[in-house]
Amino acid sequence: QVQLVESGGGLVQAGGSLRLSCAPSGRTFSTNSMGWFRQAPGKEREFVAAVNWSGGSTHYADSLKGRFTISRDNAKNTVDLQMNSLEPEDTAVYYCAAAARSFTPAQSMSTLRPGYWGQGTQVTVSS
Repeated sequence: QVQLVESGGGLVQAGGSLRLSCAPSGRTFSTNSMGWFRQAPGKEREFVAAVNWSGGSTHYADSLKGRFTISRDNAKNTVDLQMNSLEPEDTAVYYCAAAARSFTPAQSMSTLRPGYWGQGTQVTVSS
């Protein structure tokens, strides 16, 4: 069964950094765009960042203001999200996702529903 497994979440003080990792299992997503979404309590899940199949194109939510960086290593079959200058507003469950079809542009990840989801990892930023 296809599964996306997130790791790296935790508790961090405001201004700190965390690096999330996503390790798919069951298949490779080397030809699929992948991304990160997050959902805070009482809010809808929102797009965070995406990277295309080659890693050469990325797309970010405007609200992140350049604080987050997404990257992938197809050889290791992993996708990472580096989060810097974290704020309490970043507190949420962060989900890894993969596009439903191959070669979907990274930009499309913010509007099209991904085909695969992980279970999420909690990120808590204290003030």
